Amino acid sequence: MIREIPASEIRAHLRELADILAACVADGASVGFVMPFGMYEALRFWEGLIPEIESGGRVLFGAFDGERMVGTVSLALAGMPNQTHRAEISKMLVHPEYRRRGLARGLVAALLDRAEGLGRDLITLDTRTGDAAQQLYASCGFLPAGEIPEYALAPEGTARRDATLFMYRLGVRAA
Repeated sequence: MIREIPASEIRAHLRELADILAACVADGASVGFVMPFGMYEALRFWEGLIPEIESGGRVLFGAFDGERMVGTVSLALAGMPNQTHRAEISKMLVHPEYRRRGLARGLVAALLDRAEGLGRDLITLDTRTGDAAQQLYASCGFLPAGEIPEYALAPEGTARRDATLFMYRLGVRAA
């Protein structure tokens, strides 16, 4: 099951969110963190997002296996007056034990539906060039919008990796 996580429930899911994030980083996900990275750092990250979620500046979704959250994605709403039409996908994470089950695709679909409901018709994201996530986003109708060399450090903290930017225009979904 995939559903939006209201601000009132965030604290109840902090440990699950931290577990997903820590497991993904340990598995090599390039999502903004470098090793060493563990539960403490993951908890601090999610705790830091609570005010933004509570204020409505970010929307969070969870994918569940029964009662256990096993995947998540957030939609960061651009807040500048000239950008109220757009939002950015952030922290698309599926626990390594639950990958290849369609959860990421379901999270993207739920997020796009919510973005449309919020009047956000331009959705952007970045991902490490060459990652499997590129195929996922392309299959969901996202279009490559450019590449930035040496965009971020790899999770091991040494090499710089390129990033590919993607965009999605609501109302122009892939067939």
